[in-house]
Amino acid sequence: MATFELYRRSTIGMCLTETLDEMVQSGTLSPELAIQVLVQFDKSMTEALESQVKTKVSIKGHLHTYRFCDNVWTFILQDAMFKSEDRQENVSQVKIVACDSKLLTQ
Repeated sequence: MATFELYRRSTIGMCLTETLDEMVQSGTLSPELAIQVLVQFDKSMTEALESQVKTKVSIKGHLHTYRFCDNVWTFILQDAMFKSEDRQENVSQVKIVACDSKLLTQ
């Protein structure tokens, strides 16, 4: 199963990467094992979001920037409103990165 490395830039992904770097620098973990952990993290995040997240959210906002490069869409919205069945959140700016899931099965 192919995966994207997008989730490594999330808060939990960055914390994991920092922790792995510290462990490699201290000699607690080999660099090869650290890479295996990151690859497993990518797979686990993809599987969890695919199978466990059922909530649908609508997003409205002012499109500031958009880009399509290498089958990846990037949108930057300003004054965005996220709305689900039971709640609503407003944010001043959000970056949305969307990849074609068909690329994961190749």
